Amino acid sequence: MSKKALTQSKPVSSSGFYGWVIVGIAALGLFFSGPGQTYSVSIFINSYVEDFGWSRSQVSSYYSMATLLAGLLLPLIGRAIDAAGHRRLITIISTLLGMTCLWMSFINQPMMLFIGFIMLRLFGQGSMTLIPSTLVPQWFVRHRGKALSLMAIGGVVGSGLLPPLNNWLITYMGAGFAWRVWAVLLIGVMAPLGWHFVRNQPEDMGEVPDGNKQLEDENSDLRYVTRISTSEISWTLKEAMKTRAFWFMLFCMVVPSMINTGITFHMVSIMETKGFSSSFAAWILSIVAMTQFPLTFVAGYVVDKVKIRYVKGVNFVVFLGAMAMLLYSQSNYSLVIYAVVHGIFVAFDSVSTGVLWPNYFGKKNLGSIRGFAMTAMVIGSALGPLPFGYAYDLFNGYWEILLLMMTFPILASVAALLSPAPKYKEENAKIDSNI
Repeated sequence: MSKKALTQSKPVSSSGFYGWVIVGIAALGLFFSGPGQTYSVSIFINSYVEDFGWSRSQVSSYYSMATLLAGLLLPLIGRAIDAAGHRRLITIISTLLGMTCLWMSFINQPMMLFIGFIMLRLFGQGSMTLIPSTLVPQWFVRHRGKALSLMAIGGVVGSGLLPPLNNWLITYMGAGFAWRVWAVLLIGVMAPLGWHFVRNQPEDMGEVPDGNKQLEDENSDLRYVTRISTSEISWTLKEAMKTRAFWFMLFCMVVPSMINTGITFHMVSIMETKGFSSSFAAWILSIVAMTQFPLTFVAGYVVDKVKIRYVKGVNFVVFLGAMAMLLYSQSNYSLVIYAVVHGIFVAFDSVSTGVLWPNYFGKKNLGSIRGFAMTAMVIGSALGPLPFGYAYDLFNGYWEILLLMMTFPILASVAALLSPAPKYKEENAKIDSNI
């Protein structure tokens, strides 16, 4: 079979680079990860507590344990991506997440809730975040930061839209109906769109990363017209784990996951200790998302120009400042400033993390590497709320735990600055040139 025969056609008629279509469908995938994200699931918690008489601590414990189990299973998804490709996986996972939402609509006992939480966290928070974040880097090298910042908009829109939408659906239609709405959208919209539009890599369509055309000469040898090399050294997960940069940057990924989840989970209570209402707490979370939205574009430009370790090193100083504002602020104005600064950190953290792994370790085994990193992040998010809860029970407030947690951004900043991109020994190099 000739090389030309292996080239797939574009699902849409366009002379432009198909990678930007991939960015759009990846952003949609992040949006549809929402049913498994904490900002969405949290809106359903009161219905379980009030309708079934389950305690809040019981429901919270199920959620934390389910998140931990999902994190341990996530590397399997990463390996499946590397083996089967993004197109198949996004279709399968979207369908499974839709079926999970259908399961959640029939919850009537604790064990069903626990099983549902496991599937929501595995297929939603984990897999539907992992698949888009490893798909887009296959299509971009020079413009990875820009592409990932555009992709991140899907998650930002989801975090801003899903909580009020879920609240409206639950209030007027019931929790079961709300879950069935997401089941229909995932199975009827996301799954078919993923199958129709997703392509695993640009080479499948006669293109190369960043939109440079692949030409075929008279001898049927493929050449690349590009100003940069599209060859990348691809590390295996085992090889990456032998480097200091891998573990230090993994720590930089776990820290915000742990702290942000802890703060978000207890934000209403934190605001109440400062004399503010739950409505003000929700407003603070919305300001974080609204700040993050425009700054994802800025972050994408910056990470394309500045080394990742410097971006992360400075950004954790910003995070430290945000936490200090949350600790000391007593007025609504100063807390709004906290939300803006926190939003700046979240924007740069999400985009720089997306660029980090392919830039440091190549794209061939990105599913396995990113899957391992996502596991650590998910475990961090599972552990985050627990110390805040224990601290409140012990000290009747959050001053002490916030002060303690402020040590982690300092350590993460140092870890990032000490983690330049590792160099691969030439005799072991695996070039992912596709030539």
